[in-house]
Amino acid sequence: MNSKILIFSVLLIVTLMCLGCISQPDSLQEDGLSGEEIGNIEEVEGLWMGSLEVQGGLELRLLFNISTMLDGSINATMDSLDQGVSGISVDTVTYKDGNLRLGAKSVGGVFEGTLKEDGKTLEGEWKQAELTLPLVLDRIEEKPDTRREQDPVKPYPYDEEEVVYENTAAGVTLAGTLTLPRSEGLFPAVILITGSGAQNRDEEIMGHRPFLVLSDYLTRRGIAVLRVDDRGVGGSTGGFSQATTEDFAGDVLSGIEYLKSREEIDPSRIGLIGHSEGGLIAPIVAVESPDVAFIVLMAGTGIPGEEILYLQNDLISRAEGVDNETIAQNIALMKSMYSVVKEEQDDTIAAEKLRKLIMDEVANMSEEEKQNSGYSEASSDTWVNASVQTLLSPWMRFFLTYDPSSTLMRVTCPVLAINGEKDLQVPPGENLKAIDEALKAGGNEDYTVKELPGLNHLFQTAQTGSPFEYATIEETISPTALEVIGDWISDHTQEK
Repeated sequence: MNSKILIFSVLLIVTLMCLGCISQPDSLQEDGLSGEEIGNIEEVEGLWMGSLEVQGGLELRLLFNISTMLDGSINATMDSLDQGVSGISVDTVTYKDGNLRLGAKSVGGVFEGTLKEDGKTLEGEWKQAELTLPLVLDRIEEKPDTRREQDPVKPYPYDEEEVVYENTAAGVTLAGTLTLPRSEGLFPAVILITGSGAQNRDEEIMGHRPFLVLSDYLTRRGIAVLRVDDRGVGGSTGGFSQATTEDFAGDVLSGIEYLKSREEIDPSRIGLIGHSEGGLIAPIVAVESPDVAFIVLMAGTGIPGEEILYLQNDLISRAEGVDNETIAQNIALMKSMYSVVKEEQDDTIAAEKLRKLIMDEVANMSEEEKQNSGYSEASSDTWVNASVQTLLSPWMRFFLTYDPSSTLMRVTCPVLAINGEKDLQVPPGENLKAIDEALKAGGNEDYTVKELPGLNHLFQTAQTGSPFEYATIEETISPTALEVIGDWISDHTQEK
């Protein structure tokens, strides 16, 4: 792989804590997407689907739905099927002389294509941030089934209820699903805490719904489960982009209070299961609230965020065949950028320093390297601004410097910490060791630390562990991981 190709992925590594979706920040908007020029729109009405080939040979299916409303207006939406993102608004539809342009401001993306003579194919390109990728859309009759083998099928042998409650301190309304066993008596309960990035209650990612599968498994074992949309996602209100890990901990505390108000739940047996960043959040909540009976850390971190990001970059790059020189260059760039984020508190000054670092790196690239990386002059400002915005977000500023070991040393409730052997995002060797040492140093007398062979960051049975495998693996969560979690919780919630 060319020595400069990974420059543009450096800034995206943090989203791989729980692989973020195709969408960019809400403020990232394509210039010129205002108004519509419509010819014979009937020619392109309907469902159109095509695949983008991105890094690592991964294919992402995009589905566009174009229709005419009763009032004559045009309605269009976009789904990223393999990332579990649906209903993205297409703000602009332009169609004239067989040329179609679809602009989605919220993701900073544009499709431009030409309708072939058969009327069944649109041949063109997808442009988003620094990327320009070929995209051929074919007309289809119905939306493909994206259900995975482990997704539960209704009717369920338990009760399912849509719930809403408040985080009054933050002025946020949280919406989720509570699943309850149908047996008699008070139930133990868990709250599922998602990984980084704006996640829905199923933690939907790359065509998988891990929290749907996990909640189904646990509820069938007699454990009530509350899974919740992150703030600003789905039915939950509030702003996600300005929130930090500590803010999300406040949302979980509100969930505990809600469960305590339910007459079906045993308030003395409420626990937390956190995946990835959720495994960072769960110990914070456990220290804050005496009502937390136990916590399960699924690929939770034990070392500071900055160290995690360097390890991620190194391991994922190697899994993708990147050479040592490139890896060293990218880590050097990361260190320079993170130094600015940590040391310069003035956002305006920090933004200028970061832009200079990035553009200096671009200036050293050959034309061939720019072409291979997907870089384009036309979209460089958009991409750089989005990258700087991500780096200077409150979440990133907190994550880079937060050391979870200081919190873990104060956790007194029982803890199960598990990682997959092939996890390249939260490497098990460094993180499980740090978690074990912190819990031991704090005097916790009931904890289990376990590495699960052959599993990746999502606890799928994997070949390399690369995030670019996630969508290609049919399994959502390994039965072994489900059993380890279920058995441990059952052992710790048995009524005495």
